[in-house]
Amino acid sequence: MSDMDDFRFRSHELLVALDAATTKMMMMVVSKKVSGPDWEEVAQKHHDAFEAWNSFLNSSNTPPSDQH
Repeated sequence: MSDMDDFRFRSHELLVALDAATTKMMMMVVSKKVSGPDWEEVAQKHHDAFEAWNSFLNSSNTPPSDQH
C-alpha cells in the first residue's frame, strides 16, 4: 500500500469518527438537549474528533499532493 493510500485510509477513518460525532450532536440539537452532562460529553467527543483529524492533516507525515 502506498503512502497516499495509507493517508487516504486514515483520513477517511478520522472523518467517519468526526461525522458520527457531528451527527450525534445534531440529534441532540433537534431534541433540544443542548445543555447538561450529556451535551458536554457529546461536545467534547466532537471537539476531540475534529482535533484528531486536524492534527493528522497538519502532521509532518502528510504525503505530497496527489496529482492524479
